[in-house]
Amino acid sequence: MTGRLCFVLFVLLACSGVAVAAASPGDIDTRMTQAEKLRLKDHARFVTLLEQLHHDLPHMDANQTWRLRYNDAWESMFEGHYPASEADFRKIIAHSGDAALIAKSTALLMDNLALQARYADAYVEANRATDMLPRVTDPQARFTLLSHLSQTLNFAGQQDLALKYAEMMVPATPPGESPCPALYMKTAALEGLKRLTSTSPELAEAIASCTANGEPVIGNAASLILVDMYIAERAPTKAMAVLDRIEPSIRASGYFPALVAMTKHRGQAYQQMGNLAEARSWALQAVTMSHPGDFNEWLRDAYQVLYEVEKASGNAAAALRYHEQYVRQEHSFRHDVNARAMAYQAARQRVLAQRMQAVQLIEENDILRLQGELDEKALEMSRLHIALMVIALLALGLWMVRLRRSQLRFKRLSAHDGLTGIFIQQHFIGEMERMLGKLKRRQATACYVTLDLDHFKVVNDTYGHTVGDAALKHAVEVCKAQLRPVDLFGRLGGEEFGMVLPATSREQGRAVAERMRSAVHGNPMSTEDGSVTLAASIGVACTDTIGYDVQRLCRAADTALYRAKGEGRNRVVVDGDPEPDDGSP
Repeated sequence: MTGRLCFVLFVLLACSGVAVAAASPGDIDTRMTQAEKLRLKDHARFVTLLEQLHHDLPHMDANQTWRLRYNDAWESMFEGHYPASEADFRKIIAHSGDAALIAKSTALLMDNLALQARYADAYVEANRATDMLPRVTDPQARFTLLSHLSQTLNFAGQQDLALKYAEMMVPATPPGESPCPALYMKTAALEGLKRLTSTSPELAEAIASCTANGEPVIGNAASLILVDMYIAERAPTKAMAVLDRIEPSIRASGYFPALVAMTKHRGQAYQQMGNLAEARSWALQAVTMSHPGDFNEWLRDAYQVLYEVEKASGNAAAALRYHEQYVRQEHSFRHDVNARAMAYQAARQRVLAQRMQAVQLIEENDILRLQGELDEKALEMSRLHIALMVIALLALGLWMVRLRRSQLRFKRLSAHDGLTGIFIQQHFIGEMERMLGKLKRRQATACYVTLDLDHFKVVNDTYGHTVGDAALKHAVEVCKAQLRPVDLFGRLGGEEFGMVLPATSREQGRAVAERMRSAVHGNPMSTEDGSVTLAASIGVACTDTIGYDVQRLCRAADTALYRAKGEGRNRVVVDGDPEPDDGSP
């Protein structure tokens, strides 16, 4: 899960309470409301009150029983039991009959599915929540639904829509509630739109509101966005001042995402200040705090700090290790971003297809009704009615053809990288699995090639990302010239590419890879500032030694690629090649 998602989900959990008018002392509704208000302010006491309410279950009416079940589902989700809480939320939505509970359960179900990385299902729920929103009259339920819609759409990369719902939250804030969560969601959407700076009034307003209303966790999240801005603007002294101010509050809350974000930010700030020892120390702390298998922006940034510190210190081996970790984090992060965006589009298509199916059924019913009327009409009117029916069917057929063309166009575009025009990672891996399955049945050999442009970050840093993008397209065109029409070619992320060469022996694969490496290095790209020479490290793995399993081939080729980088870059290493003698270049 990404770091920003952790922050926003925490904010939304804080917004998912209920503001119900208190009844007489000792009443079940009163004690349930008290429990709900304590969910995040004093979680241990909330759990105790929840246990006490379960003893009163025989005395509860149906609405109180469903309300208790909603709180149980909230607690189950808070503890990380996502499938169990998902089942409870779905039962509340299907059977409770309480509009407010249904709206809040739908909102939390969106987050539950996102936390399980079931992005397409989460976005289907978001579409259902959008349809539901105009009918929600309960102030707290409406506010909760708006906040979760803003977060879900922000997570899907739809920041314009996320900002729209965040702005709707501000006037929809229930009486007696703080505007802090709404202002924070607006700030988060603006950050995703790249419309935020350290001097933006929206950011200052969010921090001031959360501080004034005693909501330190959300206020710290907003302050950490401010630190992000200062780091991006290369104002490390200002970033340190903010971190010094909020550190006691972050440590008091013990909230892990804030702790690790603060730690890596200190590493970045110290690096910009030129204090390499402190930068290394804080970045290592951030790495140590993370769990095995994690991928997020914090780890990526921490490894980048370590790489640049070791590079500046002249420790080439350590710098290479950290750069490899940084690349892995960046690849995983980009893969997750792409998966979310594709899931959002897939969900939109699914909902659109369901709506079109409903429209088609209505139209078919209308046609049947029209046919019945035609049977009752006089013979002299039959030709006119038949003509109208033919026109209607032709229009429907034309509409279906246009819809099918749109779907095919979307499918084609979603399979290719927008910059280079070759396959994106997910489609490339799917095609690779299908090709290897066919080759295995024929007992034909194949080679998998992974290519990574050397020191590509230097190109971006020296010439800018516009030239960097042009360099990526140039490298792809050079490589295409060495491939056959039957070969697969895909972008794995960043400056790393993958190729599958069917019906290719180990030595043929080595020869193709060597031609590609030579072509990339021997064809500099011309720019206004002069020519840019690229180099590539290439790893090759073949089915004759590895087999046809995709993951094993990828791992073997990646291992060969890292050997190529470790042995000096701008070279080809085939899996199984002997290690070079000590002292060799």
